[in-house]
Amino acid sequence: MILIDPPLWPNHGTVWGHLVSDASLAELHAFARRAGIPERGFDRDHYDYPIERQAQLLALGATLVSTRELITRLRASGLRVTAAQRR
Repeated sequence: MILIDPPLWPNHGTVWGHLVSDASLAELHAFARRAGIPERGFDRDHYDYPIERQAQLLALGATLVSTRELITRLRASGLRVTAAQRR
């Protein structure tokens, strides 16, 4: 399933949220391509998306969940890249 959390992180003149899959990176990349999200938006286990794209992502089938739920589902999927792994 493709999940998004509410955009809460300001940067570059907009507010950003996260786009993840709780199933596979292949599902995540395929969804991002369909949505026209550039590959540079991918950060190891998620894509960043601007608030302006939220309605489009929901229309394409993403499910809006809380940030806490998004992280819980990402961890449960085994796809979460921890801060320690990012180093």
